[in-house]
Amino acid sequence: MCAIFGLIDYEHRLTTRAKEKILKVLSKECEVRGTDATGFAYNHNGHISIYKRPLPARKMHLHLPDEVYAIMGHTRMATQGSEKLNYNNHPFPGRAGNKNFALAHNGVLSNDKLLRKEKSLPESYIQTDSYIAVQLLESAGSLDFNSIREMAENLIGSFVFTILDDSDGIYFVRGNNPLCIYKFHAHGFYLYASTKEILDRTLRRIGLSKAPKTEIKTMLGNILRIDANGNIERSEFYSYSDFARFYTFPRRTLHDDFQIEQLKEFAGCFGVDPCYVDLLYENGFSADEIEELLYEPEELMNYADVLEYEGLYF
Repeated sequence: MCAIFGLIDYEHRLTTRAKEKILKVLSKECEVRGTDATGFAYNHNGHISIYKRPLPARKMHLHLPDEVYAIMGHTRMATQGSEKLNYNNHPFPGRAGNKNFALAHNGVLSNDKLLRKEKSLPESYIQTDSYIAVQLLESAGSLDFNSIREMAENLIGSFVFTILDDSDGIYFVRGNNPLCIYKFHAHGFYLYASTKEILDRTLRRIGLSKAPKTEIKTMLGNILRIDANGNIERSEFYSYSDFARFYTFPRRTLHDDFQIEQLKEFAGCFGVDPCYVDLLYENGFSADEIEELLYEPEELMNYADVLEYEGLYF
């Protein structure tokens, strides 16, 4: 479990110090999902800079140049590749065609080594499973909805990706991990993080909890791009591989079994039939993942519907 987060100051109203303060608070709130490493990427005059260290966010000191308007970040809980080797940490640099980019990933991928072999991609000293996404985009030779769609549909595992390009656009690739994006119309910026809870705690700490905002809805299979002017473009992807990990890599513990019984008791409070909790659990979702989905009942039902469909036709 990791966290992604960031800020897009599309109307250029925030001072550099204000952006640093917001990102400091936001990154510290993201520690709940990972403290092994923290990283930031930003575009400055067409050059993407990456600052990352094997440290929790509270020990990082981010100093942005002036005229930086799009910043993405990541807090890591290491699963593959030691965080002590800083090149294993997020974000990762890449170049596709004539576009430089930085990529961050929340989730776990299971077919990175297989894809590298199948597609004759070069071996890399970077040990993190996430890096295969960078290699797939570089191999495609372009950074756009088509190449990102193809990348996402090749992956097996859980993911949300953020991809910052060198024209201050950020792509959001929503797989089966959480994502929340707020737009503050009156202030001219976007703020995003892995969960609504992280964003809401951040807003309380920076004094913006009552500021008018719109939540930009996303769901499994969505690709969004927010450009330098704050405009949103959308596309989609789909692949059965999004769900394949749950059949191939089930995770069950006695602690999970106990938690599941508790979650079934509370499911009705969220308007969810307890049988759907069992359905997700039987298909490999952990108790923690199901608990997180209960706070987003529509998304939980989306998973359940797909799993029922796969069970009927495969």
